[in-house]
Amino acid sequence: MTSFSRIISQLGHSRYSASVLSGVLLGVSFPSYPFIRLELLAWVALVPLLISLRTVERLGELFRRLYMTMLLFCMISLWWVTLATFSGGVLTIVAQAFFLTVPLFVFYVIKRMAGFHFALFSLPFLWVAWEWAYMQQDLSLGWLTLGNSQSNLNLMIQYADLTGVWGVSFWLVCFNVLVVLALIGSRKDAFRFVAIMVLMILVPLLYASAVFHREIQLVGEKTQLLVTLVQPNIDPHEKWLRNNSADIMERYYRMTSKAVRENRPDLVIWPETAIPFYILDKAYADDLQSLRLSLRGWNTALLTGFSDIIYYPAGGQPNPEHSGNIDPLMPRMFETYNASMLLEPGYSIPQIYRKMRLVPFAERVPYVDYLPWLGHLTFSLAGISGWGKGRDTTVMQLHSSRYGKVNIANIICYESIFPDLVTEFVRKGAQVLTLVTNDGWYATSYGPYQHLAIGRMRCIENRRAMARCANTGLTVIINKYGRIMAEIPWWQEQILTAELPLESSLTFYTSNPDLIPKAAMVVSVGLFLIAFFKVRKP
Repeated sequence: MTSFSRIISQLGHSRYSASVLSGVLLGVSFPSYPFIRLELLAWVALVPLLISLRTVERLGELFRRLYMTMLLFCMISLWWVTLATFSGGVLTIVAQAFFLTVPLFVFYVIKRMAGFHFALFSLPFLWVAWEWAYMQQDLSLGWLTLGNSQSNLNLMIQYADLTGVWGVSFWLVCFNVLVVLALIGSRKDAFRFVAIMVLMILVPLLYASAVFHREIQLVGEKTQLLVTLVQPNIDPHEKWLRNNSADIMERYYRMTSKAVRENRPDLVIWPETAIPFYILDKAYADDLQSLRLSLRGWNTALLTGFSDIIYYPAGGQPNPEHSGNIDPLMPRMFETYNASMLLEPGYSIPQIYRKMRLVPFAERVPYVDYLPWLGHLTFSLAGISGWGKGRDTTVMQLHSSRYGKVNIANIICYESIFPDLVTEFVRKGAQVLTLVTNDGWYATSYGPYQHLAIGRMRCIENRRAMARCANTGLTVIINKYGRIMAEIPWWQEQILTAELPLESSLTFYTSNPDLIPKAAMVVSVGLFLIAFFKVRKP
């Protein structure tokens, strides 16, 4: 215990070393390249910071320590955003770091009122309540939810089908708190807390073992949907500069024809904004006809990302959540969307889903409808500025000759980080998840790998397989346990064909997606009130 006492003394009296250490540990614990596996560091990442906060009383000093930690956390985890837009990336990092300090500020207030130990007990509830509340508004990035750090630690997160990512965050903060209590307590207390920590490691492993054992017992004939994913490897900047280029469509036609000829899939998937022009608009009627003729020849369905546009008649009311745009040639309003559609041979009307959660300041400036001048703050990428906001989680119905109707959820890129959005698709009957994305903006950074890891969490939460189709990679098939079953290398023009199991049952989390964070919110309020009225002995 002498060495522990020395560590505590150093962390408590060194001014910013604890903040730097916690920030670095948090940053490197998040998913990066596949050969870097440091997610276990998240289990102790908050310890140095929390111990150093025992002696902090001044608000200015508190802010400097907290912000330094979270700024380092964001810089290490999110630096790759600057590859797409430097100014937007810097704003993202600076703003996200500020929002991450909020639960620790409340922790500090409770510590002042009721003491350090009471504040430690409150922290897991405060943390999860804030993560959830923050994700409910448009300004939220939501990427750095603490539980996401464990997305690749497959055996330890299978209980997410009960608690979602919120339970994983809660578990991590609890473990950090126990480590702090073990370090600052007596030898007897330390042994007790270490015993609890051992249980916190064993329980997820035992649950995962039970889940996999049950699956072995239930092995039987499962309905499998044969899916082909097309990864065209098109430069994302070039695509928007040549937005109606025949050679882009020709590449998709060539790759799809080869895949259909060799594999006869039930469904072909093209990535996000694969069709970078308004193919459903009258001006592109010939392009749409060409696509329909190709579908008839392939005799298979196509799910693809595309740019959608809706015109409103003169005097018509646009989307109430967006002011719309004015057509300079005609006195009418229009709205554009980042969308996806399911086209089937023999069905004239496409099924369309319009992206609901848009990247702040890149795809849509938050609250621009209420404060139009905010529109000048956009940091848009080529071709994706000012999208309208979709209003409904559309579950698409694939009419399969082998399986009848198959319900498909299509998630568009950034939306995969929002747990409640994905569960809404599944509650509406989605039997399988598809994700269309374009991570080519981030070159060869680990941003795409981080995005992929977060998608694995959604599969576990809902026990749904996912077909992830990307423009330049990472194109993969993920099973309902979050395991990658098939993949193709990034930055290569390739196709991937694999079978996706169809599922119908709902997990406890899917049926109750907000139970953990809302309970944490109620407990947080209760603990704050107790601290407020608590009479502390001198």
